[in-house]
Amino acid sequence: MPDILRTVSDVIRRHYDGLTPTERRLADSLLENYPVSGLGSITATAENAGVSTATVARAVQKLGFKGYPEFQARLHQELEATISNPIAKHDQWQDLWAARAPDTHILNRFAEAVTDNLRDTLAEIDIAAFDGASALLRDLDRHIYFVGGRITGSLAEYFFTHMQVIRPRTTLISNNSSSWPQHVINMNAGDVLVIFDIRRYEQEMATLAEAASAAGVVIVLFTDLWASPVAHSARHIFKMRIEAPSAWDSSVVTLFVVEALIEAVQSAEWQATRDRIHSLENLFERSRLFRRGGKNDRQNHG
Repeated sequence: MPDILRTVSDVIRRHYDGLTPTERRLADSLLENYPVSGLGSITATAENAGVSTATVARAVQKLGFKGYPEFQARLHQELEATISNPIAKHDQWQDLWAARAPDTHILNRFAEAVTDNLRDTLAEIDIAAFDGASALLRDLDRHIYFVGGRITGSLAEYFFTHMQVIRPRTTLISNNSSSWPQHVINMNAGDVLVIFDIRRYEQEMATLAEAASAAGVVIVLFTDLWASPVAHSARHIFKMRIEAPSAWDSSVVTLFVVEALIEAVQSAEWQATRDRIHSLENLFERSRLFRRGGKNDRQNHG
């Protein structure tokens, strides 16, 4: 049986080296326009890949599926998961927990879901991608841009707020897509664009990533298990587990990885970061943005 905690694309990549050349041609075709490329009939899928239907049937069994219908059903489940609205997600979780643990308190349900998300994400996270992203973010020759969507924009702003303390040349891009062309025209080859995009994916994000990538900008993507279309343009991809017993997806694991990256960047060049923070604190003190001293000041701080 294929691992239900992985997408079909993950399963294909994990088995890729064990496939025959003809089966790899099918795998390449499926991944090229995923998941749409596998939603047609077995005959259409075979013709699109230039292989026989027997090859398709054999390959999906190698991937761990009983047959093409089960393989295709998994693709449909993934597609449905990426477009589910908050109401559908809430109802799904209500049904699940009603059958699983009807009397469990919401705090316990959330704790269990988030703990599972963190464990599964850490088991799958690409350490090389983490280290590569950290190296990009601390390279002062690169300008770093951050952008997120309607919900994930707050994560982009959080990341940006810390990074602008650590290093110069950082920009937060509004999630209003009408402002994006002005930013793209200022990007140079080698700059970095950090994008947050989870289900239901925002088509404009993929357009932004394509335009930036065409200009030589390196894309770092924070997304979910099913992967935003931005992944086609990204060098480093962080796929988070985001499901929770709620109408809304959880940002806990995404924030965890963001904070780990912040620490990795600032620690790698700690003396420079320390000097920058010290100068910033002096400016805060001069501007009296944060006051020190009396009881009232301590109560109002932060």
